[in-house]
Amino acid sequence: MTQPRAVLFDVFGTLVDWRGSVIAGLTAFGSSRSRSADWAEVADAWRRTYRPSMDRVRRGLIPWTLLDDLHRDAVVELARRHGFGPLSDADCDHLVKLWHRLAPWPDVVSGLARLRQAVIIGPLSNGHLALQVSLARRNGFPWDVTFGSDIFRHYKPDAEVYLGACDYLGLAPHEVMLAAAHNDDLAAAASFGLRTAFISRPLEFGAATGDRANPSGPWDVVVDSVEALAAEFGV
Repeated sequence: MTQPRAVLFDVFGTLVDWRGSVIAGLTAFGSSRSRSADWAEVADAWRRTYRPSMDRVRRGLIPWTLLDDLHRDAVVELARRHGFGPLSDADCDHLVKLWHRLAPWPDVVSGLARLRQAVIIGPLSNGHLALQVSLARRNGFPWDVTFGSDIFRHYKPDAEVYLGACDYLGLAPHEVMLAAAHNDDLAAAASFGLRTAFISRPLEFGAATGDRANPSGPWDVVVDSVEALAAEFGV
């Protein structure tokens, strides 16, 4: 493999354990407010709003909206449906910020530090810049560059995200690799000429992850950790 000059990472699920972190945060919230719900189901239901809410933005049904605001609208409805409302503004702020406090998978920080010795690294996520900065500072992600969806005012899988990142880096698409745990993200990146690395995360969706942890395309690299990806680059 001709070595790319930059590796950009999907974040939710690929680098951070969103499900375990959100369940823990919801459970703590419920305990502090004496409210109960099936917090695992709430976390999963919240994640299920992710793609449909962004697609409304992508199709022009609503104006450009940050992920925090999409998450806020979703959690208000989830609180009503799952019986842990009503939520105050402070409650909503606290719950939305759970997505700023997601914990990384164990291999991530050390793997990124190794990989950075060989290539430019950064996030390419549907999270906005403030969210990416929060995650990086909390977890010690050693980024060279940080992209957020609000820089492009588009959500993946729009071309403006993948190609916009290449343009900002001054690199051709074939000089940039996307690393992700999601086949659809990699398929979009590949369609725009980027290189691809599949990182298997069999626990992302808990027991329901199933075949989503398996590669389904002709990706350039298939690994089970960021450390293994770094090894592919000889570091």
